[in-house]
Amino acid sequence: MSAYPLRAPAMSTPTVPLPAPFGHPAAIACERAAAELRSGRPLVLHEGTGARTAVLALDGATPASYAAFVAAAGAGVSLFVTGIRARVLGIDAPRGARLEVAGRHFDSLAALAYLPSEGAPPAWTSPTGLDAGAAEIARLGLLLPVLLVHDLEAAPSPFDACAQLSLQELAAGAAHANRDWELVVRTEVPLREVGPAQFVVFRGGVAQRDQVAIIVGQPDLTRPVPVRVHSSCLTGDLFGSLKCDCGDQLRNGLLKLAELGGGVLLYMDQEGRGTGIAAKLRAYGYQHVGMDTIDADALLGFGPDERRYEGAAAMLRGLGVNQVRLLTNNPAKVERLRATGIEVVGRMPVTGRITADNEGYLRTKAARAGHALDVDALIASLS
Repeated sequence: MSAYPLRAPAMSTPTVPLPAPFGHPAAIACERAAAELRSGRPLVLHEGTGARTAVLALDGATPASYAAFVAAAGAGVSLFVTGIRARVLGIDAPRGARLEVAGRHFDSLAALAYLPSEGAPPAWTSPTGLDAGAAEIARLGLLLPVLLVHDLEAAPSPFDACAQLSLQELAAGAAHANRDWELVVRTEVPLREVGPAQFVVFRGGVAQRDQVAIIVGQPDLTRPVPVRVHSSCLTGDLFGSLKCDCGDQLRNGLLKLAELGGGVLLYMDQEGRGTGIAAKLRAYGYQHVGMDTIDADALLGFGPDERRYEGAAAMLRGLGVNQVRLLTNNPAKVERLRATGIEVVGRMPVTGRITADNEGYLRTKAARAGHALDVDALIASLS
């Protein structure tokens, strides 16, 4: 058996799980799998039937690693895309599609993966359940859900040296990843124009990310607590991007919590509605040429909103908050937080400035994403 050039020593899931204090074994396996894809290395997914598929995230691949993956496979390499991306390509495949890549140069894969569609739909076949699992691992790693896939036979393969993950581990890891949140530190940080506040850092989820809760004032935990669940927006929150209203919503949300006598703002690491900063900026490029935010994300294989709220719910419970009045313009966010078991007793709007640069974005949120925004009325109130 020839050595596979993309990996050195084998790094499959340990046969003896780590003790419980080090984390749930399935969650650890998911974290390792996501790290492998982010590092540009293949992963082998398998299920109880014995089926196995080697996958390589296109987002982490290079011309050299693509050539090595094809060489190790020998034949039968396809490119998996989600059902959303398939629709962009003119393919009716709600569960996604495997696109033929035989003979394709690495640079030509972008046309299949995330560029605007041109010409007739490419040749394709139906995916497997393992492909969907691979896309979920890519999502956990904040990568585009586009993967090179190759089904493995029972015989030994160069891919046997790669990290291994079962669909059962993926399901169990995802279930546990948002349960094990730990309050790391809590300290006072007074805020300009807002007043007394505490910053509380939680650690948990896949890759043990740090998430921040900002407690404004002294909220009464015996009553429904005003809460803003704010997804991070590097461009808007920090640099004042005019393409969105995120920075305004962040600052106005904090001011509103102070005005209400206290509340909690959860600052969640869910850039680009859960797609990650790289995908968000790719989508911005498409918006520059006239696409709206939803169509731009669809080109990349993403739905209108990829965010999840189990982590937010775990943080609220860690603060002793079980009933909330949610500051949001998005009714879907209310329902998704309720689905985690948090009781949402009401919704309050939180808006920002409307400019020539973000008006189209806000109209898209109202017309296509169901946000409770009357853009014309807001413009009239500012004139």
